[in-house]
Amino acid sequence: MEVCNLPLSPSQRAKLVSAGYTTIFSLSSISPLDLARDLNVSHNEAAQILKIALQSTRFDQSINNNASIVTGGQTAWDMLREEQFITRITTSCEDLDNILGGGINCQEVTEIGGVPGIGKTQMGIQLAVNVQIPLECGGLGGKAIYIDTEGSFMVERVFQIAEACIEDLLESRVFQQQDYQACRERMQPKTFLTNIFYFRVCSYTEQIALINYLEKFITENRDVKIVIIDSITFHFRQDFDDLALRTRVLSGMALKLMKLAKSFSLAIVLLNQVTTKFTEGSFQLTLALGDSWSHACTNRVILYWNGSERFAYLDKSPSLRSASAPYSVTSNLWNDELCHPYLWAHFKRSIMLLGASSWLTHRGSFRSVAV
Repeated sequence: MEVCNLPLSPSQRAKLVSAGYTTIFSLSSISPLDLARDLNVSHNEAAQILKIALQSTRFDQSINNNASIVTGGQTAWDMLREEQFITRITTSCEDLDNILGGGINCQEVTEIGGVPGIGKTQMGIQLAVNVQIPLECGGLGGKAIYIDTEGSFMVERVFQIAEACIEDLLESRVFQQQDYQACRERMQPKTFLTNIFYFRVCSYTEQIALINYLEKFITENRDVKIVIIDSITFHFRQDFDDLALRTRVLSGMALKLMKLAKSFSLAIVLLNQVTTKFTEGSFQLTLALGDSWSHACTNRVILYWNGSERFAYLDKSPSLRSASAPYSVTSNLWNDELCHPYLWAHFKRSIMLLGASSWLTHRGSFRSVAV
């Protein structure tokens, strides 16, 4: 049960959400003293909030006393069979798709991080367009939710990428004259833009509230197959002095996103920034939000420069080995980047010697479709 459904005042509910208490379960192990400190309220008010939460929990359990407490058990064989039917969203870069096992997995949370200008937003926009590729063309025919925390979403760029995607699809298929014309009329850039739901959030409280609202929104828009947050980091790097509070808020948000991915069989893509970390006597670039956040995603892709070339490195995956792929950002689509054999050999040797955290210090990017 969500705290927004508790019989509390609007200000009390807002304070709970801002402090990372989004569900009744998150209040189950907190003491009145700790809650009073986190919400900046009196001890009596905190105790009253916990009392109301406890009463609501008991009422909810009395309604569902015939339901099983633990649900969702299945055999490993069933899980294996389900994995064979998991759909994926192409990145428009064949090499990157290959190291990802065919593209961005639905039912999973994928984090994509890198330095400014490396192409993270371009990748997000590209995926918002690619998820709409029709079923007959090998796509999902779905819609996208784009959550913009930085104000970096560019409608003109979306239009360019949609145009390039349409041209690419039409060129890659053999049509009869009448079929080509019909397909051309059906696939218009306007249609692609119409199928992207855009949300602009300006604070971490808005971000939490929106993520809590997504379940209802997606239930009403079942065609949504991807949620992109650009970036997951922005508001959490400047609005928090209490790092323990930030960790708790982020953990609750990560659990909610993982549940959405699984429940609705959609892809969650989190774009992340970089920060510096002092390791082995020197400062190195690493993805933001700390080590605990690295466990919040199923897959992690690091974008970086190697000289003047852009590369994507699969840093974390439960089922795929770590690997890298070159890419470039162009005026139309993400595509594969041709790489000189010597450069490629040097790059692989650097990876073995430096390790993933150091690769971010190189400069690299993807070759992409018009984003």
